[in-house]
Amino acid sequence: MTSGERPKRRSQHGRQARPLTRREFLLEMGALAGVAAGAGALAWLAYSDEPVRREEEVVHRLPDFRVPASTMHPLLAVVHGTQPEAMVREAVGRLGGIGRFVQKGERVLVKPNVGWDRQPEQAANTNPEVVGAVVALCREAGASTVWVSDVSLNDPARSFARSGIRAAAQGAGAEVRLPGANDFFATDMGGSLLRVWPVSRFFHEVDRVINVPIVKHHSLCGCTLAMKNWYGVLGGRRNQLHQDIHTSIVDLAHAVRPTLTVMDAIRVLKRNGPTGGSLDDVAIENTIVAGLDEVAIDSWSLQLLGLTPDKVRYLAMGQERGLGVVDWRSLNWVESQVG
Repeated sequence: MTSGERPKRRSQHGRQARPLTRREFLLEMGALAGVAAGAGALAWLAYSDEPVRREEEVVHRLPDFRVPASTMHPLLAVVHGTQPEAMVREAVGRLGGIGRFVQKGERVLVKPNVGWDRQPEQAANTNPEVVGAVVALCREAGASTVWVSDVSLNDPARSFARSGIRAAAQGAGAEVRLPGANDFFATDMGGSLLRVWPVSRFFHEVDRVINVPIVKHHSLCGCTLAMKNWYGVLGGRRNQLHQDIHTSIVDLAHAVRPTLTVMDAIRVLKRNGPTGGSLDDVAIENTIVAGLDEVAIDSWSLQLLGLTPDKVRYLAMGQERGLGVVDWRSLNWVESQVG
């Protein structure tokens, strides 16, 4: 189009329409300019030097699940026998009975070690009969809810099923809770190494927590017992904590203060822990250790692994943090045999 020609319209069917008049041309250009100016104004209004505000994450704290201390009852009860349920009942009875730890209407979480896709005979997870016995006691005490939960390292559904813990827990009246990706709360652990970390929300929603670990070997720190069992409350990349495993164990035990601990030493994984696999690594010890001092319980359990407290650094660290005493013999403790 030459400089003297007027712009032409196209009709809907592609045929040329009459040329635009000067007035029509100016009106169309003005409308386009208004649209452009409006878009620019909106962009300017949307711009801000302030960063985008995000909703602040709520950081939780775990409650203290402990019961009041009592001089009338021992702090440690060791029971030997061949019937796990009778042994658990005897041990808890020696400590004052389940009514001391669980009141009618309370919500209880039972925390076994269910980290691995293993059968009970391989002793990589807590003995299912021990778990079932603890659940049954809680039900008898009148607990309104009993959950059994752990953050497994292998597939959770397979680990709970193959270990026998799902069937034992449900058979005794508990609900198995397997945390999903959205079932973790940012939690202030208050530790020197472990600060804010994702913790299974189920531990925030109960009144009492009973720790039910197993005695077994661990390739990094020598053993995995009561205090280390709290790794199973954590989400996230918890293998990062292995870089200073003794400090992380103490931080965890300081953050999670259970109502009661019932240690499973029916079958003990003496080598190649924590996963195990071979029955040659398992010894039958037929023992239950229950108590309120996790440092003392762990210290007592070391003899079943051929270890001494001076070889396990986190025990002395735990004592320094006020979590318990390494010298379990200095406590009021009892030992008995059933069955």
